[in-house]
Amino acid sequence: MKKSVIKKILLLVIIVGIIAGIRVSGLGDYLTFENLKENRGYLHDIVDKNYLISVILFIVIYIVVVGLSIPVASTVTLGGGFLFGTILTTIYVNIGATIGATIAFLVSRYLLGNWIQAKYHNKLQKFNQEIEVNGYRYLLTLRLIALFPFYLINIMAGVTKTPIRTYIWTTSVGIIPGTLVYAFAGSRLNLIESPKDIFSTQILLAFALLALLPLLPIVIKKLKHIKHAESK
Repeated sequence: MKKSVIKKILLLVIIVGIIAGIRVSGLGDYLTFENLKENRGYLHDIVDKNYLISVILFIVIYIVVVGLSIPVASTVTLGGGFLFGTILTTIYVNIGATIGATIAFLVSRYLLGNWIQAKYHNKLQKFNQEIEVNGYRYLLTLRLIALFPFYLINIMAGVTKTPIRTYIWTTSVGIIPGTLVYAFAGSRLNLIESPKDIFSTQILLAFALLALLPLLPIVIKKLKHIKHAESK
């Protein structure tokens, strides 16, 4: 067996082991909306006494949560909004989420992306050309619309030939609106009874419209191409 294959298997085993360890330990069970509300006073006191350490720990937790695809990011963001305020939480989350997502992206590319691109090079040529031209628009839309699981976008983007710089900036920019909403809701933690209270119909509609903006140039170009073809 090749050394590269052995390295990939070891990395995969380590990642799966860490995720399994976190799940078995029950650490993820503490990061719930109910626990956040119940312990908000205690958490606030800790942050007041150890602000800088709390910020660093918050960012590290976010990197781990996103990097390992643990589904508690929204609760962590709510907690950040309560502890640090809307704007600062948005900044801290952006740092942690972007780093975590980039790690997941690189791992996906290392474990799967390079192999898939090499094996199906000819079949993926047209797809890769589209990604080269409009990939950043698709990524922005996926991040803004927030309907697709965050971890799934990280993995699928790693399989494509998306440049890492493009991936980083589209992730950083694309998650800002959703983070602002969750962080603001967290700052009003005393007034909400459930995470479902965060998104109204108007907010969801605004997200949908915002997410479609990056795709408008592609749609217009396609329509012009169809019109031009029909006129011949």
